[in-house]
Amino acid sequence: MFDFTITARDPHTAARVGVFQTPHGLLTTPVFAPVGTQATVKTLTSRDLGELGASLVLSNTYHLYLRPGTALIADFGGLHSFMGWPGPMLTDSGGFQVFSLAQMRKVSPDGVIFRSHIDGSLHRFTPESAVRAQEDLGADIIMCLDECAEPLNRKYNEEALVRTHAWAKRCQAAQRRHDQALFGIVQGGIFPDLRVESARTLAALDFLGYAVGGLSVGETKDQMYATLDLTVPELPAEKPRYLMGVGAPEDIVEAVARGIDIFDCALPTRVARNGGLLTQAGRLNLRNARYAADPLPVEPGCECYTCQHFSRAYLRHLFKAEEILGLHLATVHNVHFMLQLMAEIRAHIAAGTFAAFQETFLAGYQLPDQEVRHAQRAARKARRQASGGG
Repeated sequence: MFDFTITARDPHTAARVGVFQTPHGLLTTPVFAPVGTQATVKTLTSRDLGELGASLVLSNTYHLYLRPGTALIADFGGLHSFMGWPGPMLTDSGGFQVFSLAQMRKVSPDGVIFRSHIDGSLHRFTPESAVRAQEDLGADIIMCLDECAEPLNRKYNEEALVRTHAWAKRCQAAQRRHDQALFGIVQGGIFPDLRVESARTLAALDFLGYAVGGLSVGETKDQMYATLDLTVPELPAEKPRYLMGVGAPEDIVEAVARGIDIFDCALPTRVARNGGLLTQAGRLNLRNARYAADPLPVEPGCECYTCQHFSRAYLRHLFKAEEILGLHLATVHNVHFMLQLMAEIRAHIAAGTFAAFQETFLAGYQLPDQEVRHAQRAARKARRQASGGG
């Protein structure tokens, strides 16, 4: 039911094109999944996603478990029927959201007890219940429950890795449905020995695919790329590799070069709702006054509906007037941008020109000022911790 075939490799990097067969259709990789946290990609219908060319959508187990409940969604035939999406779907285990609750959760070897961010009610996730919840949701690709530790804390990562590996085995044992591909999740923070240990431990369990978790959560970009350099070669070459929660365009290009096949991230849709529009040259902030009378589309030459019909000035007006249409049109453009970027990446890999594309794209893509400042702060923090400064 699940088959992954590599159809092309770039001769100068580890980038590859593959086809992953799922019960709801084929995925051509590298692929980007728009994030539909609560069974909806915000402001878009499933028809919109299909017309934009999306082939994979992610939803979040934690949020759907709390509301409306995974059992209710199962009664509707699963997420595909519930949200009207006919293509492949992926769900995370909910672990990342639970562990981000900090003071609202308690971890034990058995699982994690947490309080709902909605009403404060008490709940418990175990490896077994996380698998059951995802079986109710019915996604094609599901995740083991894991513990996402703060990436620079060595002691915490050592402890969390023991739980993550034990939970992976329990998730395998708990799985009842065979029409879902269960992925193991590599953890270990930025620590090379822990990442290698995790990758080798999970590879020995022979999952249908492997995710790399715990990145883009506070480390520098250089640390993230170095971690991928170490981790990816330890994963089975014949299995799909998924980098969880990473979706900045520059990070996708860098990760594809290192052999990653699947991506998801809320960044394109989240920044769209705040007036951030993605272009080949970087991100535009349409709330800026400089665009008030700008007659150009978001990106000249872009074929999305937004760019074909509306100006930057009009979109800025919608945002300033707090019109809902602005959120929709910005999201249409950003999702189109990401999906077209993936199509361009696949074409260059197949043509053997990905390395040249990577160099050109990264040279022309300008990071937003706030991301530069965040990277500088993260680098300073890493240097302090490396020198024992805490």
